[in-house]
Amino acid sequence: QVQLVESGGGLVQAGGSLRLSCAASERTFSTYYMGWFRQAPGKEREFVAAINRSGRDTYYADSVKGRFTISRDNAKYTVYLQMNSLKPDDTAVYYCAARSYSVASRPDLYPYWGRGTQVTVSS
Repeated sequence: QVQLVESGGGLVQAGGSLRLSCAASERTFSTYYMGWFRQAPGKEREFVAAINRSGRDTYYADSVKGRFTISRDNAKYTVYLQMNSLKPDDTAVYYCAARSYSVASRPDLYPYWGRGTQVTVSS
């Protein structure tokens, strides 16, 4: 089963940018649909973005559309989340997830998860 490790989180001021990375353990990475989710304290895990296997098709939550960009490099077994114009409401633990069958926005449809990386946006 694929293992996922996120990196790139940190503390940033409002309006700043961060790029998150999620490295996968398997050569079969290109067969997985990938998603980014986030969870703020006291809130449920929510969908942020997803990408299909080739990287051509991407999907975003309304709250991040126009500010965040998901991409992937199948040769490096890595998916990215470029986050621009960050807001304090973006503060959360960010997780990447993988599934085999199709793009999805429901977290319960993803069987494979990383441990998360903390993103904190100060006002």
